Formats: sequence, C-alpha cells, structure tokens
Amino acid sequence: MSKQVKDTFIKAAKGQQTDYVPVWYMRQAGRSQPEYRAIKEKYSLFEITHQPELCAYVTKLPVDQYDVDAAVLYKDIMTPLPAIGVDVEIKSGIGPVIENPIQSMDDVSRLGMLHPEQDIKYVLDTIKLLTTEQLNVPLIGFSGAPFTLASYMIEGGPSKNYHKTKAFMYAKPEAWYALMEKLGDMVVTYVKAQISAGASAIQIFDSWVGALNVEDYRLFIKPVMKRIFSELANENVPFIMHGVGASHLALEWNDLPLDVVGLDWRLPISKARKMGITKAVQGNLDPAVLLAPWSVIEERAKTIIEQGIEQPGFIFNLGHGVFPDVDPAVLKRLTGFIHEYSGDLLSKLVGK
Repeated sequence: MSKQVKDTFIKAAKGQQTDYVPVWYMRQAGRSQPEYRAIKEKYSLFEITHQPELCAYVTKLPVDQYDVDAAVLYKDIMTPLPAIGVDVEIKSGIGPVIENPIQSMDDVSRLGMLHPEQDIKYVLDTIKLLTTEQLNVPLIGFSGAPFTLASYMIEGGPSKNYHKTKAFMYAKPEAWYALMEKLGDMVVTYVKAQISAGASAIQIFDSWVGALNVEDYRLFIKPVMKRIFSELANENVPFIMHGVGASHLALEWNDLPLDVVGLDWRLPISKARKMGITKAVQGNLDPAVLLAPWSVIEERAKTIIEQGIEQPGFIFNLGHGVFPDVDPAVLKRLTGFIHEYSGDLLSKLVGK
C-alpha cells in the first residue's frame, strides 16, 4: 500500500489504536447517488462492471463525496459465477436469477474452475486503476461466501426462507459438501486475485447464512469457512466477515482465522464483546435510521461510537447496505460527525 494512502481503516481492522473511528458504508457506491442513477439509465450493472474506468468512477465517487476511510469495489457477489458455469442474470427489481439451478451431484460435478486473468480481467483492471492511480484510501475487495452463493444457485434466485437450500443440505450432504468445496476453491482463487491486483482488505459476505442455526452452521458451513480463511492467511490483508440476521453466529466467526467480525443492528457492540467477541468489530447502525431526523441519527451514532471505542479495533458501518431512499448529504454529515465525535473521545482517553 502506497504511503499516500490513509491507513486508519487498516489499523482498526488489525485491532490497533486509531486517532478517530474509521467509517465506510456497505453499498456506499450505488443506488442512493444521483450520479449513479444517471449512469444506470445508460448502463446495466453488468455493463458498468465490465468497463474499468466507469466502474472505478462509481467506486471512487462516495470517497470523494462522503470522505469515508475506505472504498469498496463496485461489483456484485454473482460476478465470478458465470465463469464456473452458472447462468446468472441480474434482473431489475428481483436480483440474481439463475436459469440452471443446482439440483444434484451431477450439477455440482459440472461446475468448472475460476481463471481470474481470463474470466474476470475487467475486475482486476478496475482494482489496478483505483489502487495505482486514483484512491487515497484503502480499497476493500469482496466475495460472497459459499452458503450465500449456494443459496442463489439452488433456489434459482432470491429466497425468503431458503427451504430448497436447506433441503439440499439435509437430504444430499455428499453433494452439499462437494458444492462447498468447489465454491471454497473459487472464493480463495477470486480473493487472491483481488489482493494481487491491489485490494487492501477483503469482506466476505455471507448475507443469508443467518437462516441456519448454530449447530447446522458448525456442521455444514464452518469447515469450508475455516479452510478459506486458513488458505488466505498468508495474504497479509485484513479479512472481514459479515452477514445479516446472524448475531447467533458471531462467536462462530470470532473463532475463525479472520480479523473483523461484522455486526448488524440486532446485536449491540457492547453485548457482542461481553459474549466473547475478541476480534475487531464493524458495525452497526440500522440503515433505516438514516431516514430519521438528524437528532435521532446523531444519538444512535454516539451510542455505537461510545461502545465501539471501549477497546481498539472498531470500524463504523451500517448493519446492512445503504438503500435508495437515503440522502447522500446525510451520509456526508454522518461521516464528519463520526470522525469528529470519536476523535474528541479518543483524544480524551489517550490524555487520561
């Protein structure tokens, strides 16, 4: 990482003391920004991500607008799946739709391997453009986790209950574990390629794994997650784990060889640490609060900051992504408030 790049986010992710609390927002690049909506009138997500200069612009825009401490690469968790044989289309108002859902061991066996330089060169070119020329903050790359990717691949699209996914897991464990291994291999390859291209940190999104209980997570998911993070351990960048509605799995994540446990708004940071979360934490303002009056936003942010700085290793974020109704001016104001309020508190703590 270049000396010109601000390192507050990286320090916090490594559990080190910082002068102020760093902040970035999941989905900070995208639907809430007028500039992005104007681009989307001309280009699809697929078209944006396949044009490195345009994709870099979208990725960098919230850094310029909000003064956040990290950029997150603009792309979709489905990005690597076509390369391994998954016919996926992002449909407006629906999300990823897969025409050839996984139903059997034969379907799993037909899945191929990811070859980053051939299959997703546009992603790597975007990362290189951002990290060598454009950004003065770290770039976060990311990947979907095997369970969340598998849920789309088995359900054929978004789901509210993941019944097909769970049924496959319970009824066809051999095929399930084979699918986890294939997706685990893909995630490792994909993440290594992003880091090699210049990504300074990686977030693994297991967005929907909260649908499982702890016992099933330990049996069907944790082995592949442990393997993924173990194989990536020598990459020397921080790794963040995040899911939604997965507070009951926070201790399981804390047990994995990763750096940062992401929390949604359901689990207060102080409670998470009392439960035994020893790693750095990231979170966890409910994104719906961003639609409230500023006085409400400020009070909620204060509480999160005060809990977060009780020990080193805290990154402010939302508990889930920014949604279209959020005013960009609110995000800019919130970022400034987080920096200022946490900076004042931390300077007093250091002065004691």
